[in-house]
Amino acid sequence: MREPMSVPTILIVDDHPLTREGLAALLVQNGFDVAGQAADGETAVRQAGELGPDLILLDLSMPGMNGLEALPQLRAAAPAAEVVVLTASGTEENLLGAIRGGAAGYLLKSEPPERIVEFLRGVARGEAALSGSVARRLLETVRETDGRETGIPDSIAAALTAREVEILLLLDDRLETDEIAKRLFISEHTVRSHVKSILRKLDVSSRRDAVEKLAAARRL
Repeated sequence: MREPMSVPTILIVDDHPLTREGLAALLVQNGFDVAGQAADGETAVRQAGELGPDLILLDLSMPGMNGLEALPQLRAAAPAAEVVVLTASGTEENLLGAIRGGAAGYLLKSEPPERIVEFLRGVARGEAALSGSVARRLLETVRETDGRETGIPDSIAAALTAREVEILLLLDDRLETDEIAKRLFISEHTVRSHVKSILRKLDVSSRRDAVEKLAAARRL
């Protein structure tokens, strides 16, 4: 797990001015540094590249480039940033699209303010953030689907998140940390944090051991 950020910087992306201002006030009061605000996807991508925030809080419903369209561009513009979706929409299509697009969290706007702060602090520590039991069930669907599509045995897929499955497969392809970071548009620090989690969950002590355990599981 990553070391907590002392003062996480955050970019707020939402087309409603009152929502942006309310979130900014809430986050500043709780120790975040609001680096910028954007009302649409295009502006958000530009600011992400310029500001290099630690976190990006992203609405999905926006004019022009919506949140799902902006997500991969945001990750490319600010590879070290974690993107957290904050939206009123809890549909399966949007949730799966966000998770597959690399979002570190998916929160509903119906969450109490203190829960949003708690979730974001968790993401700053390298944790995932999901809102509600429906989102959690859907994440399990993503994990199971990813396992079937990539040939990951159930015994391995059940223990890992979708992102960890991705990284384990890249380790199996003998990619180094910097290569994985470039492939997934995340920081090398984030890759190392995920690798540590994979080793812990698989109860192994090295990347090589993790790959060998994957190979052994495939032979069963």
